[in-house]
Amino acid sequence: MDGLLPFLIPAVVALVALNAWVGRNRSGLVEEEDDPENHVLRSDYQSGMGGGAQRTWKVPKDPDAYARLFVPKDKD
Repeated sequence: MDGLLPFLIPAVVALVALNAWVGRNRSGLVEEEDDPENHVLRSDYQSGMGGGAQRTWKVPKDPDAYARLFVPKDKD
C-alpha cells in the first residue's frame, strides 16, 4: 500500500483539477431566450464531483402578473 500512495494522491488531484477545468465551460441548462414577457432565472448548485442541480424559473416582468401568482385560485 505504501508504494501505491505516491501514485494515488497525484491521480486524485489530477482528476479533481480536470473535473473543475471541464466544468467551468459547461453551458447553461437552457439557451438564452428573448422572452419579452418573462425574466428567466437560473440556479446552479454543484455539490462535488459531478453532483448538483440546475433549475430554471420564468417570472413575469409585469408586477401585476407577478402578484397574481400569489393569489389563491378560488379568490376573485
